[in-house]
Amino acid sequence: MPAVPSLVLTRPTAVAAVVAAALAAGLLVGTSSASAAEVRIHDIQGSTRTSPLAGQQVAGVTGVVTGVRTYGSKGFWFQDTHPDADPATSEGVFVFTSSTPAVAVGDAVTVSGTVSEYVPGGAASGNQSITEIGKPTVTVDSTGNAVPAATVIDSRSVPGTFAPEGDPAAGGSINGLTLRPRTYALDHYESLEGMNVRIGTSRVTGATDPYSELWVTVKPGERPTPRGGTLYNSYTSQNTGRLMIQSLVPTADQPFPAANVGDSLTGTTEGPLDYNQYAGTYTVAARQLGTVTAGSTTPEVTRPQRKNELAVATYNVENLDPTDPQSKFDKLAAGIVDHLASPDIVAIEEVQDNDGAKKDGVVAADVTVGKFIDAIVAAGGPRYEWRSIDPVDLADGGEPGGNIRQGFLYNPDRADFIDRSGGNATTATDVVSKNGKAALTYSPGRIDPADTAWTNSRKPLAGEFTFRGKKVFVVANHFSSKGGDQALDSQYQPPTRSSETARHLQATVVNTFVKKIHAAQKSAEVVVLGDLNDFEFSGTAKLLTDGRALEATAYSLPKNERYSYVYQGNSQILDQILVSPTIKNYDLDIVHINAEFADQNSDHDPSVLRFRP
Repeated sequence: MPAVPSLVLTRPTAVAAVVAAALAAGLLVGTSSASAAEVRIHDIQGSTRTSPLAGQQVAGVTGVVTGVRTYGSKGFWFQDTHPDADPATSEGVFVFTSSTPAVAVGDAVTVSGTVSEYVPGGAASGNQSITEIGKPTVTVDSTGNAVPAATVIDSRSVPGTFAPEGDPAAGGSINGLTLRPRTYALDHYESLEGMNVRIGTSRVTGATDPYSELWVTVKPGERPTPRGGTLYNSYTSQNTGRLMIQSLVPTADQPFPAANVGDSLTGTTEGPLDYNQYAGTYTVAARQLGTVTAGSTTPEVTRPQRKNELAVATYNVENLDPTDPQSKFDKLAAGIVDHLASPDIVAIEEVQDNDGAKKDGVVAADVTVGKFIDAIVAAGGPRYEWRSIDPVDLADGGEPGGNIRQGFLYNPDRADFIDRSGGNATTATDVVSKNGKAALTYSPGRIDPADTAWTNSRKPLAGEFTFRGKKVFVVANHFSSKGGDQALDSQYQPPTRSSETARHLQATVVNTFVKKIHAAQKSAEVVVLGDLNDFEFSGTAKLLTDGRALEATAYSLPKNERYSYVYQGNSQILDQILVSPTIKNYDLDIVHINAEFADQNSDHDPSVLRFRP
């Protein structure tokens, strides 16, 4: 194939040379006698998710620049000023330049290049693709033009149904389906891919993260939580109003704003609609960013447990290790003391070894935990004692070399731990009957650590406690993460949740163990808690509660308060406390101190359960 000059043209008089060369090379779509004006952006985008011209070269594509990205995947968006009448075809597209583009917003440009479908994260991710023009030659025809009027995205424009069912013949993909933007939310967003869009004042549903991103909803009435979020409580009815917001023009003088759930992004936010290459979701790449107006969301404080109430809590402390700044230890300690009212027993997850994420064979975590306990004392709390089991090096997943584990902190002035020595990383604890009472063979002890359910994952830790002379079995868990699941905005609908397989196996092992306790003592009181990495309505929760061995205490809360984590603008449960039916009249509180805030000590909120054994 003859080569086409790969010049970046800057004068309108040079367009003819590019068109002539493209025609001679047969690079324009259509016949060799076609004119450049016959290939427009909506022809490139087409009426499905993938371009009908993917892999082909085009020339003479015209439009006005609506946004320039100078970081990450560098390039610019431009939009046709003469749209067609088809609501399924987008009038905007991204031009991937790989280096900082030499165009500005408002430039009228003519672009030639190769049409491609870029899949962020690779084909195996299941993400949707981004239609792009790559290896471009760009002519700036004029400057200072008005940007095409923005399409407004609001509660009236976004359909209430999330996505069509994927094509079974294509493995469940929706890529080949004709877009129906008035019927499906994902189709609506895809029909605007690359176009200049605008949202008005919107509620923040996902706090600003370290990557200068936040989430809003354009549907204020869609499953609101009491604190301003949007609740996720169904696999089959997704929240359609969520959008990620980024800024195209953050500067030292105008940094990306810090926003919490319940705040508002007020005024106008406008820019091209992108499909974020890291999050796999639709994103407003804001050229103009609204102003964050503070809401009323503040960190919660739970009530203290009464004298005859046992308070048992779970808290994921997010890869805590001695190399973390003292401020993290202090803030986590304040969470325990000031916000959780110093529970009697705290199961903590993601405790790293004594030198953090170093692959050097260190597995002990006494320095990490000692530093945390000292911080709790300094915050005015009790001097907790600690029970755990060090893992086999590099065997429990998490940050490589960190050797995360869960363990028990307990206040010896309120609760006692029954030590039964001999438990280690590879030896399983079991249940025996002693004088009609259930007991563990090792306390603390791991539950079936050799079972393949726990391959490269944290093993559950079981322990026996007494409170006011009554025994309580507590099992601390950190199930396998959701890593590897297809995104909610995946090209596959419904998306595949491949990570469930491991959690289902893990839930079955724990359920079987709890049933052993009840077989030895029907009246035994058992608390199973921790970061389960799954929802209260999930198959994981159903397997844990199978045979009424346990019940999920989350259902004691109003539906819109069942969340401990915020992900992509969805407030959801990952951390759970389950109890045996022998535990009555409990009081659960999910204490919102982290997940809704830009300033986080952990990405999880702790939960505390109070009951009378």
